[in-house]
Amino acid sequence: MRKGCLFIGMLMVSTGLWAQPQVKLGIDVLRDRGFEVLQGKRVGLVTNPTGVDRLLKSTADILFEAEEVTLVALFGPEHGVRGDVWAGAKVVDSKDSKTGVPVYSLYGATRRPTKEMLKGVDVLVYDIQDIGCRSYTYISTMGLVMEACAEFGIECVVLDRPNPLGGEKVEGCLTEEGNISFVSQYKIPYVYGLTCGELAMMLNEEGMTSGKCKLTVVPMEGWKRSMNFTQTGLHWVATSPHIPQAESSFFYPVTGILGELGVVSIGVGYTLPFQLVATDDISAEALADRLNVLNLAGVSFRPVHIKPFYSVGKDLNYQGVQIHITNFKDVVLTDIQFYIMQEVYALNPKYDFFKLAPSRVRMWNQVCGSDFISTELSKGYRVQNIQAYWHKDNEAFKERSARYHLY
Repeated sequence: MRKGCLFIGMLMVSTGLWAQPQVKLGIDVLRDRGFEVLQGKRVGLVTNPTGVDRLLKSTADILFEAEEVTLVALFGPEHGVRGDVWAGAKVVDSKDSKTGVPVYSLYGATRRPTKEMLKGVDVLVYDIQDIGCRSYTYISTMGLVMEACAEFGIECVVLDRPNPLGGEKVEGCLTEEGNISFVSQYKIPYVYGLTCGELAMMLNEEGMTSGKCKLTVVPMEGWKRSMNFTQTGLHWVATSPHIPQAESSFFYPVTGILGELGVVSIGVGYTLPFQLVATDDISAEALADRLNVLNLAGVSFRPVHIKPFYSVGKDLNYQGVQIHITNFKDVVLTDIQFYIMQEVYALNPKYDFFKLAPSRVRMWNQVCGSDFISTELSKGYRVQNIQAYWHKDNEAFKERSARYHLY
């Protein structure tokens, strides 16, 4: 090895880039235990590219190669088993190119495993990294998988993974009747502060799914509730095209709800998805000044000028603010977009967001889980009109969900 290469290798070890992650994922623990819960059973796996061990080996490949496991089927959520399907596009049944195992779509004609799909399956394993937000559809898939397991008498095993936002943040009202959909499948807060395994236990025990399945959660080792993803030592695998880095998951709840209206750019179509808000006729400097004067905890705003490559504002000169989280512990993530709407409207009342995008209000309500937020926010775009309601369920949910904490 040349000296330069040796130096680089030593540098990477010393900086932790080659260090063993301190957190063992559910798949790591399952393997350490000799796949005991799967031995002698025909296994179906619900997964996507995020289903990897802590050294980035695919769970599908691990189970396929394990002598103790008989992998008979793969099931793909939104974006597909190998992650090659765009957001919202249907996933089709196929055969996995590497293992040759049949792949069944859970984001196409059906979002719930059917009896035919489950023929010959004794246990369904779920291993997908979510991002801690109710509207991100992987947890909806998980719940529907649990329902199918309950109906057809199949065991369900959830391999636990970190909540990238940690286990302490809870924000947003519970989903209300009339707004339950695939982007708000369950009556939980928008930011729910549970790992997927903990959430599965809660859904199963509190009757949030139709039928109770035989559920086993394989927990992690080394994860703490105070950890966001960057503190785990784990490598991030893009959960979808616009969540390419762990930090991207921090910003999804910051602007993702606003982005449903399609009125302003939230950085999707640029290099900073969910990390900015920009349009063509608002002063970047004025907007940044107004937002920084609010002194919101844990966040700062910087003027930014962009030209999106696609989506909202494609090929146009836009300006606005880049959002910088300065203290993750203190920041209230979901409130930020509401304050941005407030200050954009104050600068230019043209931005009556719900009137500019009437066809998108229904989706906004489903993502928010309530009609109240759009109705009251539209009365002058004052955060004070909705803030108490948006956070009204937080403390009660924290108390209620604590009984399912594994860490």
